[in-house]
Amino acid sequence: MQIGSRIRSLRKEHGMTQEALAEQLGVSRQSISAWEKGQSVPSVENLQALAQVFGIGIDALLQTSAEKTAPIPAELPLPKFRAAKSAAFIPLLILCSLLLCLCTNSYYFLSVHPSWIPFAAAAFLLLNIVPGLFRRQIPTVRLRICNHGVQCLRLFLISAGLSLAAQITLAVYLLPASLSTWAWGLLMCIALESLLFWNGMICVYCTSFQLGLKLRVLGAVFGWVPFVNIWFLIKIIRTVSQELSFEIGREQLERSREAAQICKTTYPLLLIHGVFFRDNSSFNYWGRIPAALQRNGATVYYGEHQSAASVADSAEELKERIRQIVAESGCKKVNIIAHSKGGLDIRCALNDESLRPLVASVTTINTPHRGCGFADYLLEKIPSSKQKAIEKSYNFLAKRFGDKSPDFMAAVHDLTSAFCRKFDEETPLPEGVFCQSVGSALNKATGGKFPLNLTYLLAKYFDGPNDGLVAQSSFSWGERFRFLTVEGKRGISHGDVIDLNRENIPDFDVREFYISLVSQLRELGF
Repeated sequence: MQIGSRIRSLRKEHGMTQEALAEQLGVSRQSISAWEKGQSVPSVENLQALAQVFGIGIDALLQTSAEKTAPIPAELPLPKFRAAKSAAFIPLLILCSLLLCLCTNSYYFLSVHPSWIPFAAAAFLLLNIVPGLFRRQIPTVRLRICNHGVQCLRLFLISAGLSLAAQITLAVYLLPASLSTWAWGLLMCIALESLLFWNGMICVYCTSFQLGLKLRVLGAVFGWVPFVNIWFLIKIIRTVSQELSFEIGREQLERSREAAQICKTTYPLLLIHGVFFRDNSSFNYWGRIPAALQRNGATVYYGEHQSAASVADSAEELKERIRQIVAESGCKKVNIIAHSKGGLDIRCALNDESLRPLVASVTTINTPHRGCGFADYLLEKIPSSKQKAIEKSYNFLAKRFGDKSPDFMAAVHDLTSAFCRKFDEETPLPEGVFCQSVGSALNKATGGKFPLNLTYLLAKYFDGPNDGLVAQSSFSWGERFRFLTVEGKRGISHGDVIDLNRENIPDFDVREFYISLVSQLRELGF
């Protein structure tokens, strides 16, 4: 249900005509008609007036029929994708495994019939290439290489098992009379199977995002431990296979809706990073999110402010950046999505009334609007000498990476409960700007990546349920609040909501969440 349909439905529930509603709002009947037909969208002021007339909150006014009242879980379209395999996939895999087993265990035959060596060598090389053809409808080069790698590993797992049985059989047949023949055959088998294994392993290690550092390291360390290495190999194959299915399915979805440009908002997006990070072209703070938004029609800018500074100083930088974007692009306004401390920075910037006409909407993501209780504790317990040493080291490195005047301690102090609660009380919602917020939480410490798995316990002790840094009670701000969650042990961390680790989380597709978020801004006319 779009906003126009929602207005029509609420108007009829209250037994009002378009003329009666228009009279209460002080607008024309044609305006009401245009809203309900989806030809235009009410301004923020009219949305507030509509909510007052219908006796509901603005969040309930904007709520579609598929949504729940806030807070709502992250129930997003198509959280899991499955790319169909060819009907010939399993037979082809078995056939290639059998042929590989024949090649790798053919030393005795080739020693008797050396004229077959070129044919055996050609067959083995071909079988190291064929796995890449198991799925031909793979959209990107990275995924095609990744698919080739995982199919090679599947072939290795099956053919190595068959080769083990073959070598036992040959040992019974050849030993003890032909010990050297069997030994050379075993060495040839190990060498050829190793080539296939490394063909696959290098491909998946170089192209998979979902293996992660932990599984890569453990796979390398335990790769030499019998039986344990098989377990890790199966886990690697499963992880990469799930990644392939998910990404191929996502690609199919993206291609099916590409023409709709559902994220093509009236005003461009300005993404504002949190503390201790900078906008960097080589490692995007927002992970895969900007590319997904741009593919669906969004225009994306970045805050490009310092990594660490006080809220007031960061606000000054952002004010200058917003005016620069509006002047250079002629876009009139921007839609802001701000993560963590970035939400406080933009709120402070909007205290300047001259900036408000340049901002259509603000969405804060996991922002500590009421601060982080454990930040107060750390500042109290850590000796001032150590604080100064940390500050000096950070500021020195930050300057090397582009900060003009970093201020580590000012940034930390502005995240404390004492500062944020006072700031929240003294900073009202900016008039004429649509404001909303998003938050999430980890379900257990083990659900977060380092160091959030450690800070989660500290934050939980002082603040209760949290995302690894910020308390759940600190997220809510503005006219609408969404709480993202998934069942099970994992949850959604402070880094997960910006795709910091590029991880596909079961039952939560972060890229799809932002596409949904921005498409709703588009529907509202922003």
